[in-house]
Amino acid sequence: MRIDRAGWPFLAVPLGPAAALTALGRVTGRRWARLAAWPFLALSAYMALFFRDPERRCDVVPPASDEVLSPADGVVMVAGEPQPGVAPEGDWQQVSVFLSVVDVHVNRAPYRGRISEYSYQPGSFLAAYRKESAHRNERSELWVRDGDRTVVFRQIVGVLARRIVTRVGVGAQVATGERIGLMKFGSRMDVFVPRECTVTVAQGQRVRGGETVIARWSAPR
Repeated sequence: MRIDRAGWPFLAVPLGPAAALTALGRVTGRRWARLAAWPFLALSAYMALFFRDPERRCDVVPPASDEVLSPADGVVMVAGEPQPGVAPEGDWQQVSVFLSVVDVHVNRAPYRGRISEYSYQPGSFLAAYRKESAHRNERSELWVRDGDRTVVFRQIVGVLARRIVTRVGVGAQVATGERIGLMKFGSRMDVFVPRECTVTVAQGQRVRGGETVIARWSAPR
């Protein structure tokens, strides 16, 4: 299983005590030491699960030019009309995906193009499923442009997520579905598409990053 590089420190920290307790149990014959190692092993296994980075269809087959893909795994919270006070200036439609602590947290670009704007906003750590989290929580915002097409997307932390990792910046050229970063321990992602796009997902639907088409441009290239 591929593990995102940000996860290796989180895997290694609990493995140290687990190895020490296992060795102590073998040398001394103390059963409690070997039993005490299991919680650390379980924590390390969870970290591997959280930071897993599976291949997706977009890594093998380039998406169609009219497809906007989900940037993350999770459940659709909003699909269509934007929440009041959440969307950037302009006339947008909104798709928001809530990531639980067991979802893949590697984030992907929902659409191709050049990153024309990037901003980071420190903030609170409200539960990511709450509407207020979209404009009060710590977040990053990226604008990607391909000719006359623009898509805006945000990484937003939640109660447990305490750090956003964004690995692209202004001027970077990204492909649809390309890995762009991750959020650590529960969060949400918002995508804003223009009115000329058709939103293809519904509230409550489970989506997969880099695979599920969340919107389509009405005039494919």
